[in-house]
Amino acid sequence: MSKRARRQHAPAFKAKVALAAIKGEMTLAQLAEHFDVHPNQITQWKSQLQGAAAEVFGPGANRTSEPAVDVKTLHAKIGELTLENDS
Repeated sequence: MSKRARRQHAPAFKAKVALAAIKGEMTLAQLAEHFDVHPNQITQWKSQLQGAAAEVFGPGANRTSEPAVDVKTLHAKIGELTLENDS
């Protein structure tokens, strides 16, 4: 008997499934069949979404995260390239 390989689901997919579960338009079994995910997994994602929903409106929610690149490094690179072009 072969085991099914573990799947890694994208956060957007998890949110979509959890929101569908919260809406309640389909049963858990219907959602599991529709999204090809175990019903227990849907319940877990739904609980995680409901537990973290308050953080969306909490303090610092509008705060932007740090930039992915270092601004000082980019400014240094711009300076190098400017000197290189002027030469």
